[in-house]
Amino acid sequence: MGKKIRQLGVKIGKMPVGTNNCITDIAGVKVGHVTLDYPLDQKGEYACTGVTAILPHGGNLFQQKVTAASYVLNGFGKTTGLLQVNELGLIESPIMLTNTFAVPAVTQGTLQYMLDRNEDIGIHTGTINIVVGECNDSYLNSIRACPVTPYHAIEAIQKASETIAEEGAVGAGKGMICFGYKGGIGSSSRIVDVEGEDMSYTVGCMVLSNFGSSGEFLIDNYVSSSRQILSTISPTDGSIIIVLATDAPLSSRQLLRVIKRCGIGLGRTGSHFSHGSGDIVIGFSTENKIQHSTNALLETRTQLREDHPVINALFTAAAEATEEAIINSLSQAETTVGRNGNIVHAYQF
Repeated sequence: MGKKIRQLGVKIGKMPVGTNNCITDIAGVKVGHVTLDYPLDQKGEYACTGVTAILPHGGNLFQQKVTAASYVLNGFGKTTGLLQVNELGLIESPIMLTNTFAVPAVTQGTLQYMLDRNEDIGIHTGTINIVVGECNDSYLNSIRACPVTPYHAIEAIQKASETIAEEGAVGAGKGMICFGYKGGIGSSSRIVDVEGEDMSYTVGCMVLSNFGSSGEFLIDNYVSSSRQILSTISPTDGSIIIVLATDAPLSSRQLLRVIKRCGIGLGRTGSHFSHGSGDIVIGFSTENKIQHSTNALLETRTQLREDHPVINALFTAAAEATEEAIINSLSQAETTVGRNGNIVHAYQF
């Protein structure tokens, strides 16, 4: 596995990063991967794909929901659950990432995991909203073979940990391509100091990068010169899923404002949100846990003032963390061989 871009001497943005420069710098957030990397037959069919699970906290997410929002930069995607996320401003399941054709299997596995832990779902209470995002990994992965099963989703959730997450060609990122080079999972974080207060908030980002051609990559933003040969590979239906987490106390409306700034970080790398790209952001705050069951008429939640300078700092953090997470998905990826011997090379920073 490669190194994070900062380990290579490249600093992105001006804000300080968290301890691990990872989405798991936010207390309670957990990430788990299952990676599939094996031949399916003797004719070139190959499983080069996987599942990534992001848990907003380690408790029962259905019983203790978190404030959430989503935003579509370009809607060429096949996600599940975002309609209800935006209607209610809540997430009540792990956020799952995988390949396009694995969305049904991963949804089923995640549903089964949550049903096993909540016997009242669908009987004494409502149903549950499962959130799954995807990108198309069909250049490296035999996507029509549908090698991802519901069990792989359950396994990814069970493996989720608060330690620094693996990045690059792992989990859902195993078969992904970014700017014609090997992409996949990337993460970064920022510390937001509150002006006039002895306190700070953390913003963390994890991306599944699968977009862009090498000619679009603004490499001069990250290295002074490069002898890298331009790749002729472009992802089919190139996309990116961006997951942004924070411990700042935000309403769903405020969170929506913050996650819109992730598009700035994406654009800085060279993306222009192309016609066939599913560029989608999912955001959540861990600060307020919303109980599923209560007899109370009223509830009280803490949120930031809209006109406090910390809001602008959170905007900046979202842009910076997204940009660096994308570059980390490139810098930590490894050259990968997949379906029919197709090869995607890692970018040599």
